Amino acid sequence: MLGGVPPMNHSPRQEMSARRVAWSDRSLAHASGSMALATVISRVTGLVAKLLLAAALGFGLLNDSYNIANELPNMVYELLLGGVLSSVAIPVLVRAQRTDPDGGDTYAQRLLTMSTVALVVGTAAAVAAAPWLIRLSVTGGPHASPALATAFAYLLLPEILFYGLAALIGAVLNSRGVFGPPAWAPVANNLVLIAVISAYMLTPGRISLQPNLMGDIKLWVLGLGTTLGIVVQAAVLLPALCRSGLRWRWRWGWDPRLSSFSGLAGWVFLYVLAGQIGLVVTYRIASATAGGGVATYAYAWILLIVPYGVLGNSVLTALMPRISRATADGNISAVVADLSLGTRISALLLLPISALFTVAGGQIATVLFSYGHSDLAQADRLGQTLAASAFGLLPYAVVLLQLRVFYALDDARTPTVIMAFMIIGKIGLSILSAILLSPQQVVVGLAAANSASFVVGAVVGQVWLSYRLGRLNTPQMASTVARITLAASAAAFAGLAAVYLVRALVPHALSPVRAAVELTAIALLGGAVLLVGLRALRVSELGVVLTRAAALLRR
Repeated sequence: MLGGVPPMNHSPRQEMSARRVAWSDRSLAHASGSMALATVISRVTGLVAKLLLAAALGFGLLNDSYNIANELPNMVYELLLGGVLSSVAIPVLVRAQRTDPDGGDTYAQRLLTMSTVALVVGTAAAVAAAPWLIRLSVTGGPHASPALATAFAYLLLPEILFYGLAALIGAVLNSRGVFGPPAWAPVANNLVLIAVISAYMLTPGRISLQPNLMGDIKLWVLGLGTTLGIVVQAAVLLPALCRSGLRWRWRWGWDPRLSSFSGLAGWVFLYVLAGQIGLVVTYRIASATAGGGVATYAYAWILLIVPYGVLGNSVLTALMPRISRATADGNISAVVADLSLGTRISALLLLPISALFTVAGGQIATVLFSYGHSDLAQADRLGQTLAASAFGLLPYAVVLLQLRVFYALDDARTPTVIMAFMIIGKIGLSILSAILLSPQQVVVGLAAANSASFVVGAVVGQVWLSYRLGRLNTPQMASTVARITLAASAAAFAGLAAVYLVRALVPHALSPVRAAVELTAIALLGGAVLLVGLRALRVSELGVVLTRAAALLRR
């Protein structure tokens, strides 16, 4: 028995199935590339929606209240089911497909039935408890409006059910090698949200900050419209589920493997709970220090993970079934190889983005967020927050990859312990930020503390996996990451030089205009230096990425 996963004896039918689903590095790149277009459009439309929202609401109490209430469905859903689905469900479904005579259909139907019941009960309880849930994240005082946040929460918490249904169907589809529809579904949500925000801006009046809020038509337009987007996101996946060959039918009764699933789910619940505690502490500090702190933190986080969603998540989504199959076969060497490959590709894709955000955070925020009810001062603080947290982008991707390896090994306890280390560090640094920084700068410290927690998690995870699996190709990974870091640093310095040059040539331009020119100069000069540096340092992964990018553009 290797790594806690016994080798399996397969029937001829199962061996044929295994040969059909075995992926090479080229097929991983192909799967990642096939999702990339959908993910790019999803992230772009999502960013457009957030830009419109910032223009419509600004960065004050209204946006803070909406963001806190809109985060609640995510928090409750993650506690109920989300972390389990994204981490545990796919390996279990893949094993059922490989071992069951019906290809895992019965097991999948039972999982869908039990999970849907849990979602319905959890959603109803969350809506009933909306005022208490809001009190967890919002403090009283001049910088917060618990009444407005609670009013939004009543309209947004039903999203829990539809988030869960979308994730359930997406997990089943991913386990069957279907990646396209789950990648495209968020686009439908984003398009609905864009239409809703447009309708909100055309609706007369304004949302009141007073306690008697539920008669405000603008609140209903924004709240119910946001929930409608999640409903559509779940609904568009149903045709793909039918095409996959699995009929959605209620199947009651208990499969013994659900007990194993539940055992893993208990640890995942604790993992998610720890993460949500960290977020609650962050929001309480942000809402207590300065107006717009929650919105600034939320938008900085959105900007930070857009590159991961476009680039890193495609790699992780394509790797997950492959790692699950390797662990099911007891092929730990393949798991180690995929972990190394995923880390190296993630470094190549994300480290240059981190360098760009560090150098050009202010320019990016000014170009994107200095319109409507937002202003240059708010955009500048957002840019500082983005720049201060940029170093956490690659560690974030590495942590998610490592955690999926643990879950594929049927180990849900270790990720929870690692998350505990991360949250302890995050909370400690967040409290220090509130003590040491000025009220306007506290949110910058909170974002940096969040990124620092990912560094802690990546280091602890690497050490733990080395103990668990043996050698992890760490020298190769470290060498590649070091060379990419060196090239990205050179690109960052080139970008700074470009900024000084633009400011010397255009000293009196309007801030948004000058920021756009500076950002263009940083991207062009920094990008050229990056490519030269990567080639000079012989980063072999560059060829793989460029080949797949060219193929995607041709498609």
